[in-house]
Amino acid sequence: MKERKSAGNGQAGIEGGVHVESIRKAAPGDASRLAEILIFAKRAAYRPIFRNDAVSFGEMQVLPLALDYLEGRKSLSHIWVYDGGFVKGMVRVDSGEIHELYVDPFFQNEGIGGLLLDFAVRRQGGRTLWVLEKNRNALAFYRAHGFRPTGERRLEEGTPEYVLRLALGSGVAP
Repeated sequence: MKERKSAGNGQAGIEGGVHVESIRKAAPGDASRLAEILIFAKRAAYRPIFRNDAVSFGEMQVLPLALDYLEGRKSLSHIWVYDGGFVKGMVRVDSGEIHELYVDPFFQNEGIGGLLLDFAVRRQGGRTLWVLEKNRNALAFYRAHGFRPTGERRLEEGTPEYVLRLALGSGVAP
């Protein structure tokens, strides 16, 4: 990411107009946006890989996921959000592992994902993650930010697809 001056206000920011100051801890009031982002970003990324509409449009629903956050069945404790006036992206990191990083498809390619990843690494100690082997966009994104395959590979539970473990600055493959 290139640091730049924001137009007109003289504040340092990140290329694309996103700012680290916009990252904050997730709160219960974010539940519906978190659910929207997770469901729609996962559908966009994974439907071409899994080709399972029963899961993409039947099992994956916004309201039940939002209720899981609101009613405590899913924890907000390790989730950070990018709030540019409203939540545009999220990252979940715990014990050195980045478990989820998603940006609303309408706001992708604006630098939000890179900012959230940098935050997860620098401020939350994120060093490893798992990514679907066939998710070429995610693999390219993480490689561009210094993550490399470790050589570990396993089946994603309940699917015929593999996930690869990536680690920051190390690995066995280019």
